[in-house]
Amino acid sequence: MATRAVKKADDSSKGSGTRSAVIPVIQEQATAYKRVVETGKVRISKHVREYEELVDIPHFQEEVKVERVPVNQFVETAPSVRTEGDVTIIPILEEKYVLEKKLVLVEELHIRKERNESHQPQKVKVLKEEVEVNRIGPRGSTDASAKSNRGRERDLRR
Repeated sequence: MATRAVKKADDSSKGSGTRSAVIPVIQEQATAYKRVVETGKVRISKHVREYEELVDIPHFQEEVKVERVPVNQFVETAPSVRTEGDVTIIPILEEKYVLEKKLVLVEELHIRKERNESHQPQKVKVLKEEVEVNRIGPRGSTDASAKSNRGRERDLRR
């Protein structure tokens, strides 16, 4: 608050002295402040549950089958190893004496790969996290409408 003094001149004050009057000037000031007010709490619980799950993992096995195919033909030069589709053919040669010496293709080996798939289901242990969220009001009461059971779930596989 501030005050100002104002001197007022009086007609009869020319020789005798002056009188002064005080007029108060008032100003208000606003003061703002903040405070933290608790409006509620949240309680989060996380649980890990273990259960068994049936897992079917394919198992692959390759076998090589050899088939002997008799040819018995005379050839001038030795044939090379060749592949026809998924079969590899390896020529087997033998020298035979006939009035003259010639190469005879005795047989061929036809080699084929086969792929077999089998399934062997096994039980494995799996972990799963479950989350429960409870909102607690300012007076400690649980807000049933805001309660979320198992809000987010996540599988953790070993």
